[in-house]
Amino acid sequence: MRIGLYPGTFDPVTLGHMDIIERASKLVDRLVIGVAINRDKGPLFSLEERVEMIKAECASITDTEIVVHPFENLLIDCARDVGANVIVRGLRAVADFEYEFQMVGMNRALDNTVETVFLMADARRQAIASKLVKEIARLGGDVSQFVPGDVEAQLMEKYGR
Repeated sequence: MRIGLYPGTFDPVTLGHMDIIERASKLVDRLVIGVAINRDKGPLFSLEERVEMIKAECASITDTEIVVHPFENLLIDCARDVGANVIVRGLRAVADFEYEFQMVGMNRALDNTVETVFLMADARRQAIASKLVKEIARLGGDVSQFVPGDVEAQLMEKYGR
């Protein structure tokens, strides 16, 4: 069985994330969405909110089994925990590649049985970053072209709009 792990903070889940999830779901038998508990990033949404957002947005994906799995350990340990033999990462720009290149090297040193595959972001989604989406929403801008409708409503609620 091919099990993929797509990790991220997903604070919040964006249309860019959903594009990668939908495409990755066609490549594996089970796709685990690893929701990182990253206290250093100070997420806007709680872990429970992020998990529920992803579950709701992935409910209509039928290409493969989708599992949402919070984690706080090393990514490679999370991959082992869920039985993943492939880590899925999305790339938007050259800056993403430089960081991801380092991560692949470290993960391969820790466990060379887990492969990493990169999916290029759809051209329409390359500029989307959760950090920027939150900033636009905080300042009262329109984020409807960057996040699913339900996520937009939750963002507006967080910022009292």
